[in-house]
Amino acid sequence: MNDIFASLESEVRSYCRTWPAVFDHARGSWLHDEDGNAYLDFFAGAGALNYGHNNPLLKRKLIDYLERDGVVHGLDQATTAKREFLTTFNEKVLQPRGLNYKIQFPGPTGTNSVESALKLARKITGKESIISFTNAFHGMTLGSLSVTGNSMKRGGAGIPLVHATPMPYDNYFDGQTPDFLFFEKLLEDSGSGLNEPAAVIVETLQGEGGINSSRPEWLRGLYELCQKHGILLIVDDVQMGCGRTGPFFSFEEAGIQPDIVCLSKSIGGYGLPLATTLIKPEHDVWEPGEHNGTFRGNNPAFVTASEAFRQYWSDDSLERSTIAKGERVGEVLQEIAGAHEGAIAKGRGLARGLGFADHDVAGKVSKAAFDRKLLLETSGPSSEVIKIMPPLTVSDDELEQGLQIIRESVQAVLS
Repeated sequence: MNDIFASLESEVRSYCRTWPAVFDHARGSWLHDEDGNAYLDFFAGAGALNYGHNNPLLKRKLIDYLERDGVVHGLDQATTAKREFLTTFNEKVLQPRGLNYKIQFPGPTGTNSVESALKLARKITGKESIISFTNAFHGMTLGSLSVTGNSMKRGGAGIPLVHATPMPYDNYFDGQTPDFLFFEKLLEDSGSGLNEPAAVIVETLQGEGGINSSRPEWLRGLYELCQKHGILLIVDDVQMGCGRTGPFFSFEEAGIQPDIVCLSKSIGGYGLPLATTLIKPEHDVWEPGEHNGTFRGNNPAFVTASEAFRQYWSDDSLERSTIAKGERVGEVLQEIAGAHEGAIAKGRGLARGLGFADHDVAGKVSKAAFDRKLLLETSGPSSEVIKIMPPLTVSDDELEQGLQIIRESVQAVLS
């Protein structure tokens, strides 16, 4: 790799160490390096490219918008691109699901959405404490880190991370989770030492935490407990929203309606930075300008997002396709796990994982896959899970090609 990256770029860089190639162009499910090698992408920008690289349907709209000198930077000014986004998102996503949310644009990334959600929950309730979950990941800024579980990432804060209390996630204790009588007992017992929480923040499927999927009944129990005790429920759908698990929102299967929903990554459609915070109307108590940011209104992302809603969420075709492809991935991962002691298949939709009892294996499998021209990330507190997240638009042939490489890579490492 060109020494310019090592000599000038910060040591904080990570993905380029995992995949030592200089990438030049990309389309669909493929990345190409400057030497002409093609890599099948089962990473999808950590979930930011659900519709693939340089999706031609979205690209055409973006190019047309830029060529007519459409507004690029607009803070929170009213623009035609923003109006189109709000209208299309409401018509194609919210209304068909019976959801009524106000839409905040907090900044360009997922952690901006989480920070705004935490701040708003505290403003609404007048309380400081937030309940989070073991192995959660919510972002790298201080508020988001306070509700994140990973000790390495938390340690980077350099200061105490306070006003957050972790609870065990579903199946945390060797496949068992205390029912919510445990949580409720802490809430009701004046001797528990638990500060009365403003909100609970949860991922319905923990991506960075190791592809840990919660059961619908567990989510419903959590929702009902929050309703009973007047606690706001925040669902962080930054990585698992926009169809990653099948439905547009990952919480749909549980039949709940969170008070606040965090969205980013693929909400912009094309990989352009965009984040939204969805707020039940009764909770929209912000004062004008009370939470803002210079890049909270990315108009080119509004354009590509609107087209993505029209192209992929006017019916349930993408949802059904994602579920079917996810089941195929699950079958193969179960097959691999059955052949190797200590391996376990995890996840749902097209967010899948293969965990290993020997925590060194996943990283070696990722490297073996890269050598075979497949991009695979690892996740989990010890990077013990290979994480399989192709674009939702991946073809059946591409999916099978990638799964065969995973088979070969696991076999090469464990043989």
